[in-house]
Amino acid sequence: MNLASLLTDEQLSERRNQIKNIFFYRICGTGMGACACIAKQAGYKVAGADQKFSPPMSTYLETQDIELFDLNKVDEKLIQKYDLIVVGNSVPRTSEHAKFIESCGVPFTSFPSFMGELVLKDKEVIGVAGTHGKTTTTYFITQMLEQMGEDPGYFIGGIMNGRPPARLGEGKFFIIESDEYDSAYFQKISKFRSYQINHLILTSLEFDHADIFNTIEDIKDEFRAVLEGFEGKIIANDDYQSIIELKREYNNNSWTIYGVNSEVGPRILETDKSKTIFELLISGRVERFETNVVGTHNILNISSGIILLSQLGFDTNRLQGSVASLKMVKRRQEERGYYKNTLVIDDFAHHPKAIDLTLDALKIKYPGKELITVFEPISATARSSRFQSEFTESLKKSNKVIIAANPLQTTVENSANLNCVQIADELNAQEIEATSVEDLENLRIAIDKMINPESVLVILSNRTCLGLWESDFVKELS
Repeated sequence: MNLASLLTDEQLSERRNQIKNIFFYRICGTGMGACACIAKQAGYKVAGADQKFSPPMSTYLETQDIELFDLNKVDEKLIQKYDLIVVGNSVPRTSEHAKFIESCGVPFTSFPSFMGELVLKDKEVIGVAGTHGKTTTTYFITQMLEQMGEDPGYFIGGIMNGRPPARLGEGKFFIIESDEYDSAYFQKISKFRSYQINHLILTSLEFDHADIFNTIEDIKDEFRAVLEGFEGKIIANDDYQSIIELKREYNNNSWTIYGVNSEVGPRILETDKSKTIFELLISGRVERFETNVVGTHNILNISSGIILLSQLGFDTNRLQGSVASLKMVKRRQEERGYYKNTLVIDDFAHHPKAIDLTLDALKIKYPGKELITVFEPISATARSSRFQSEFTESLKKSNKVIIAANPLQTTVENSANLNCVQIADELNAQEIEATSVEDLENLRIAIDKMINPESVLVILSNRTCLGLWESDFVKELS
């Protein structure tokens, strides 16, 4: 690698008044697109390029008057008009694009470093990290602050109805989804390490991202880099052994532990398909909250925000009002419509624990309904055999299962591919009707065979589910 033009964080900070025009290389990813919009709101002139422009991000970028280019037509004459290139982590280290970035003579950085040095230093940053619940918790806290009259900035790795994925905000708080995935081909550290986090919420901590981490200790090392000398508040869920171990190591930090087994709570008192009533120990008093959100994992996510905002000075009455009516991120238990009189739910879950929690929540929300689960194992880790038995256990909470086995090979080193047929066989052996399909046509046939008006069809995928969400299936939803 030729990193002569790579700016260190210190150099970025020193040049903040000289940088005016910024080019986002691979702009249409969720994180990069959101970062580009933040840059535009911060007063920079912004443009970008990608190989494919897909809604909803491409549409949103166009509404923000951000100039977009075909990546294959970007040359030195064009790129040298800019003061800085922000490089997306989808650019491979050995690609021609990386060579072009390194040789064009324009200073470059990653989007986490750009955010940390040129945006977040002026804010009180609430970082929301963890294996599960980052996106939802970030959105919940953003809404809570807004309902209490604040004007927070936020950065959310998901799509929300009626609002952009990121906003600078006029207030002092900035809530940012703090991903543990690496930052760029030249910056192999977790994104959250660059975010200038003042207060940290740690929702969960399990092994994931087997394409870049070998063990849970590798992931914990990324958190150790932040926790060493950390002076802010830490709100952490002790339902996870790795979090308990980190707290033991950094016990001098300001930790508040919450979780279903903790003294703080939450304690769920009442729940049905439209509301949850729960209690939390806040400032030595047990306080009651009611929300329209259901599912234990969602109540845990809301609780982490209540605890932190209480410690930051917001009183209980205002916090109680702030959680009464909250919206969900798209693709998180999202009702997409009815297919042949069967309700269809779209959810992003792609880790065994996330599947487990999501199916639990859906059983509460749709009591008495038969759960028919379509699961597409599509992330690098999900496509590997690392969670072979765990996926089988999670899917047992369904009444019927269709595994949409994408033909992509896993990129996890020293791992076989997930054996989807074996999962289906093991479920069938336990009298849970299950099948594995490998293409859209057979997926549609399997869905049509299993559904009935007394069922809920749950589609779990962080992409298109063998193209289902890009097919005529969507047009048939009512």
